Amino acid sequence: MQLKWTDVQEIAIELAESKTDVDPRFVNFVDLHRWVMELPNFTDEPGRGGEKVLEAIQSAWIEEAE
Repeated sequence: MQLKWTDVQEIAIELAESKTDVDPRFVNFVDLHRWVMELPNFTDEPGRGGEKVLEAIQSAWIEEAE
């Protein structure tokens, strides 16, 4: 499955599984953006990952981690 910025929940799950040693509450958006771009199935444009999308991904990741 190819991931896009709109796949917030799926991205959060991928990050939770690949970054098990990271507390998502303390991730800055620069790192979060880079980590999303590095996901193997991620194929969207870097510029589409704005602050609102990153906030949504971080929130979903926090929920996933709990």
